[in-house]
Amino acid sequence: MISWQVWRKLQERIRVELTHLATIHPSDRRWQMPFCAALASGLPLLIGAYFNHLNFGLVSSLGGLVFVYCPKTPLSHRMVTLMTCAFGFSACYALGLMTHFFPVLLVPVLGFITIVVTMVCRFYRVGPPGSLFFIMSAAIGAYSGIEVVQVPLFVGLLTMGCLLACLIAFFYSLFILRREAPQPVSPLPPASFDFVIVDSVVTGVFVGLSLLLAQMLQLDRAYWVPVSCLAVMQGMSKRAVWNKQVHRIIGTGIGLFLAWGLLILPLDPWRFALIMMVLAFMTEMLVVRHYGLAVIFITPTTIFLAESARLGVGSPDALLAARLIDTVLGSVLGLIGGLCLHSPRCRDAVGRQLRRLAPTRLLP
Repeated sequence: MISWQVWRKLQERIRVELTHLATIHPSDRRWQMPFCAALASGLPLLIGAYFNHLNFGLVSSLGGLVFVYCPKTPLSHRMVTLMTCAFGFSACYALGLMTHFFPVLLVPVLGFITIVVTMVCRFYRVGPPGSLFFIMSAAIGAYSGIEVVQVPLFVGLLTMGCLLACLIAFFYSLFILRREAPQPVSPLPPASFDFVIVDSVVTGVFVGLSLLLAQMLQLDRAYWVPVSCLAVMQGMSKRAVWNKQVHRIIGTGIGLFLAWGLLILPLDPWRFALIMMVLAFMTEMLVVRHYGLAVIFITPTTIFLAESARLGVGSPDALLAARLIDTVLGSVLGLIGGLCLHSPRCRDAVGRQLRRLAPTRLLP
């Protein structure tokens, strides 16, 4: 009888978990937004294909991701928000590029960037994806493998991609605001010390630790470890953190099969650009409905963005296996970090130490 009750409880627990993991959330996102997001990241690739410099288009395409930060507020607030995010993208990418030449500084600099960007995003209540793409641009920049004289060129290319995304967002906003009323700009709620400072420091520490562990394990170009760690830690609760960890691991595994299928195709620059646009469109259509399904399309997108120099060279199996290891490692560390982030005892312990270091005028 006892064993039967245990079995019934286990079945119920599995059913609840599967329900949480398989739930498709409703969304009012119109198709025009994913289409413009795909255009913002895909148009630089088409331009790069036309001029036979697809590598330049890939850098600008990374800057095009700033489009997803477009809020549903009035036009003036949208453009100020996007231009501010564009500056943040350029700054993070530039710092990432420069740390490439000082490998010993990579972990502390990426951790510092994570702390500062997370603080800013939390203080100004920046919506999803929050600090994720800022950190991803810094991490990809740190593993770009360029020469010193190319730093201004690559920063300029990414900045041009950000500006193009702002331009597309301007015309998209003119179109969409004729069909739906903008949401009012809500006043910023009081920023608590724990929400802005403590959470950001915990997040930055775990992102830095994830990269440090990846370096200790001598993982090749482990930019995806801290990105996966941060993505999982962004869950708003322990349940959300757990769901994102499972979604990210499973979604990445399936996404790697999709990436493998795309890598074995004879892709010219034009087909490559169109495929990237399709992947971006599917990502933005699905990410607000089911994170795991979106990760299936995010995985090949990030591989193409960050590994363009090695695509088509040798078998893709080693590259895809490395990205799977990066994702599992980063997601597990992100789960641990998320549990600490949502643990009152851990937050209190960290908060007490930070309050001792913080100037009195910063304390509530």
